[in-house]
Amino acid sequence: MTRPSGRAPDALRHAVLEPGVSRYAEGSCRIRMGHTEVLCTASVESRVPPFLRGTGQGWVTAEYGMLPRATHTRGDREAARGKQSGRTQEIQRLIGRSLRAVTDLKAMGEMSITVDCDVLTADGGTRCASITGAWVALHLAFRHCLKMNVIATMPLRDQVAAVSCGLWGGVPVLDLDYDEDSKAQTDANFVLTGKGGMVEVQGTAEGEPFSEAQLLDLLRLARHGTEQLFRQQRAAVGIG
Repeated sequence: MTRPSGRAPDALRHAVLEPGVSRYAEGSCRIRMGHTEVLCTASVESRVPPFLRGTGQGWVTAEYGMLPRATHTRGDREAARGKQSGRTQEIQRLIGRSLRAVTDLKAMGEMSITVDCDVLTADGGTRCASITGAWVALHLAFRHCLKMNVIATMPLRDQVAAVSCGLWGGVPVLDLDYDEDSKAQTDANFVLTGKGGMVEVQGTAEGEPFSEAQLLDLLRLARHGTEQLFRQQRAAVGIG
């Protein structure tokens, strides 16, 4: 079986995580996974949502969007339509949940960080790239807060990264690009932590149902892929 990209079944696309690309954001990262490219910027605010006021607890959330020409044809800006699509809302909630899963919100105090994930080019796996890049941006934002004595300890307890897997031509493959994703028999996204935890697993059969054994095969591939991404995250933020 030959993948459209020529990659081996267990091979990621070429991944680049470039930290500190935004002049003004407290933390930022541009992530490239093959032709998919996402700009992640983390912004710090000295306030929390109303439901957290007086609790001494912080908040981490995310927003996600695609530039009009991130794909083959121009799409309308969601702001021009007056509302976000269900897909956009689903993805940004997933990014926020993923980041909060590895953050000690109490250690933040009453402050908020919003991570904006803007898709510059989409070629499959934009939500996974967003989560992986967002962690780097969040880490750098917390490091800025430590430097400014806004917080006393690093609130991040673990890493989090995400990768897609699927059944393509009946074979489990890692990190689907658009050509594979559009024709895969099964498409799954795995959000995993550095310590081996699972934040979220999303799997869908596009035709024949997939088996438990196939799901476990996909999970093994996802762990293999995220281990590589965890190493690149650590290198991007300068930790061992």
